[in-house]
This record gives sequence, structure tokens and C-alpha cells, in this order.
Amino acid sequence: MSGKKESSEVIRLAHGAGGVLQEELIKFITKNIPFKNVNNGIGVEELDDGATIPLEDYDKEIVVTGDGHTVYPLFFPGGDLGTLSICGTVNDLIMMGAEPLALTSMMIIEEGFEFKKLEKIVISMNTMAHKANIAIIAGDTKVMPRGTLNEMIIATTGIGIKDKDIKILDNNIRTGDLIILTGSIGDHGTALMASREGLNISTDLISDISLLLEIYDALKLDISNNYIHAMKDPTRGGIAAALNNWAIKSNISIWIDEVKVPLKKPVTAICDMLGLDPYNIASEGRALLAVDPEHSVKILKKIKSTEIGKDAEIIGEVKVQNPQRVFLKTIVGGTRFIDMPLGEPIPRIC
Repeated sequence: MSGKKESSEVIRLAHGAGGVLQEELIKFITKNIPFKNVNNGIGVEELDDGATIPLEDYDKEIVVTGDGHTVYPLFFPGGDLGTLSICGTVNDLIMMGAEPLALTSMMIIEEGFEFKKLEKIVISMNTMAHKANIAIIAGDTKVMPRGTLNEMIIATTGIGIKDKDIKILDNNIRTGDLIILTGSIGDHGTALMASREGLNISTDLISDISLLLEIYDALKLDISNNYIHAMKDPTRGGIAAALNNWAIKSNISIWIDEVKVPLKKPVTAICDMLGLDPYNIASEGRALLAVDPEHSVKILKKIKSTEIGKDAEIIGEVKVQNPQRVFLKTIVGGTRFIDMPLGEPIPRIC
């Protein structure tokens, strides 16, 4: 009885992990917000990667995204909290088809945190912001008493701009669209998990964390022509959560070919060792795209011409039958569901 009461009346780690329980938490928080959009733009109810504010008398709209970064450990193979805060924010703006312009940064730091660690994180933030050509224009800093926070977290708000005519949304996927994945899945979550104390996993795997700007720049014309109907970076909940979000919001089914999904051997080995599904593991430098089939080969070629997208593949297609489900055509010839995860199996991965 006590276990049931706890699960229904308190917040669990899984409520912040990108799956079914997080959706329940978000609905609980947002259900009574009085105004959920501006000028009939995309707002809270759409639960997309960002919101839009259409500008009256202009052909542009502002894109805004908010993100909290709680990764642990703060320094992991391939990056750190500072790198993550910039990449995560910029990539969310790009996934809405927007050009990133600026961001705000809120740092919450535990009493006793070392200045040398803070300096490394700040340097990473500034270096990545310079690479992204994005300004850090405002923010806040708070210090919490020792023992009330585990080291440090960062919260950001991203600001971008795009043409009103560009429609890249979770609910915009169409029957016949092809699904492109820009690189191998699960590298970030698996590398971070392997680096945590107590697991004793030896691997050279590093996080895939990176800016998606190179891909955005290569696809600007296709984005403007609306050949790309949806984009999503598969962070919390992995590609399983991202694809199920698309299927539900667009009322279609997505069929993925297992043979086509890029997956590194160390990721498979570590997931097998720990009983995890790599489709549920977060990436921080990958994107899923739903694209017009007539332009898919050209779009894939442009993605593969970039360093970050050189391993991109067309991994599936969109169908009308069995809507709101995601199917995996397995290597052995069968078909199984890819279900929405209950939550990210690895806490504090982003």
C-alpha cells in the first residue's frame, strides 16, 4: 500500500526522464496555465522543442526554448555541463527550423563547489557559444546551502528566429515521409553511464555531444522550401521517445528498419551487459528528420557531406495504417513495437 501511495503522490526520477511519466508531470504542471501561446503561435500545449511568437506585420517569428541541464557527473567523456548547456539549447532551436541568436543562462551552484571546476564549465560554455555564434545576453546565479544540491545545475533559455512559412513541427509528418537519422544512437547516455563510479566499465566510447549547426547550414534551402516536415534531437528517452511523439502527434505510424539504424558495437555491448535498450538511450548530437520522399536522397546526401552527419541513414518510412505506433522491422525478419519508454533508464544524463 505504501509503495502505491508513493508512486502516485510524489515525484520520482522517472518523471523527468522523457517518457510517459514525464508527459504526465508536464500536463499536471501546465493544465491550468491561463495563456499558453502568443499571437496564436506554437505554445505549451504542443509540447514541441520550442515555442513561436509570430511578429505582427512581419514575415518572421521568434522561437523560444527553455532547458534545464542536470547531468552527472559534470565532466564526462567528450564534454561537460557547460558544453551540454549550449549544445542542448542551440539544437532545440534548430529542431524548430530557427536560426539561433541568443540565450540566457541561470547557474545554481552548491556551497563548497570548487572555483577551478566552475572555471572549466564556464570556459566550455563560452567556447561552444563562440563556435555557435550565439550571444549569452542575460542570466542569474544562485548559491544553495551545502547538501541541498549536488554540485551544480544550469538552466537556459534559447532565442532564435525563422520565417513564418517554415513549418517544422512534431504534428506535421505526412504519410510517405522518409525518416533520416544523422548518426549512431545512444553514444551520449552510454558513455556517461560507463564513466560513473562503481560500474567499472572500460571503454573508449565518448559522448556524441555536438552542435547541429553544420547540418542546419547544409539544409537551409530545404528547410525554407518545407521539404523537411519535422526534426527532433533524440535526447531523454532516445529515438524511442522521439519517434513515438511524432507518431502520436501526427496520427501516423512509423516503420523503422533495424538494419539501417547506426549503432556502435560498444553501445550494444554495454546495453546488453546492463539490460538496457539502446533505442531508449539519449543522444546529444544527433537528429531525426521526417522528409518529403521526393527530396530524401538529396537531403541525405547533404547531411552526409558534413562531418557530424557522415554516418546518416534513411532508417524508415511513415505509413497511414496502425496510427500512433512505431514498428521495428528486425534483422531476423520479424516486426515488433518500439514503445514509448516509461522513463529514461539512466538518471541525470542531460
